[in-house]
Amino acid sequence: MLKSISVLLTALVLAPLAALHAADAPISHRVLLTDYKGNRVAILSAKGEIEWEFPAKTPQDCWLLPNGNVLFSQITGAAEVTMDKKVVWEYQAPEKALVHSCQPLPDGNVLVAECVTGRIVAVGRDGKVVKEMPVKSSPKVVSHQFRGARRTSDGHYWVCLMDEKKVVELDADGAQLREVAFDGHPGEVVKLPDGHLIVSLWDKTSIVELDENLKTVWQIAENEIPGNPLRIPMGIQRLPNGNTVIGNYLGHGFEGKQPMVFEVTRDKKVVWEFADHARFKTVCQMQMLDVPADATKGEVLR
Repeated sequence: MLKSISVLLTALVLAPLAALHAADAPISHRVLLTDYKGNRVAILSAKGEIEWEFPAKTPQDCWLLPNGNVLFSQITGAAEVTMDKKVVWEYQAPEKALVHSCQPLPDGNVLVAECVTGRIVAVGRDGKVVKEMPVKSSPKVVSHQFRGARRTSDGHYWVCLMDEKKVVELDADGAQLREVAFDGHPGEVVKLPDGHLIVSLWDKTSIVELDENLKTVWQIAENEIPGNPLRIPMGIQRLPNGNTVIGNYLGHGFEGKQPMVFEVTRDKKVVWEFADHARFKTVCQMQMLDVPADATKGEVLR
């Protein structure tokens, strides 16, 4: 009886300590990322080990699909590859077109944004365009025409017209509904379930969250995060706990000098970061794979 009481008391004492230890344990993520200058897409374990990688020409966007395959964009188009490295789907963009963005759609098609041709397209499983939507734009540098492009659950499209310093919303047929101007070049736009938008800005080097009235409700300035100054912020993923993961492209003189990806809380505390300069060069986009979500249904907020 006394032994049982002793065991119970020990358990009662250790349980809060175990919970405290778990709360204080460092965050780690299994992650899919694009190494733009390294010309590859890779999956890393929570310990930082390379689980899978595949060559790609200056890839920017990437998604883990429900079937376990990886979808990614590269400068010449987009591809879907299995874990045993077989290409099971591919889209080859027109000659001279430049692709920086892709997205899996609920109907099995893939959204692709093309610079030079000035359009976003939905591509079928046969690799052929099933829907084309020209996007009105007048870039100074045609390669900077588009960056991030996303279709949202309402069937609308949000496209970063990077060179024109604005993001546009298009309806299901590609007609422009509105535009949002920025004092900077947008690289990615994410619409959240509450209607807010998160946008990364290049030359003004910031992350900005706008409410439904386009009022700034949260932002990160260039040098606001100690140890993680924004260089060219690209990828954005909002996690279920409210934290934000940022892909910090270091390709203009900052390679090897700081983390490539980091996770920040609402009160702007860094709780996780990734920096492996021995094996990777520059990261544009990423997807946290330990967050259960179906990318084809818009559940991955990036």
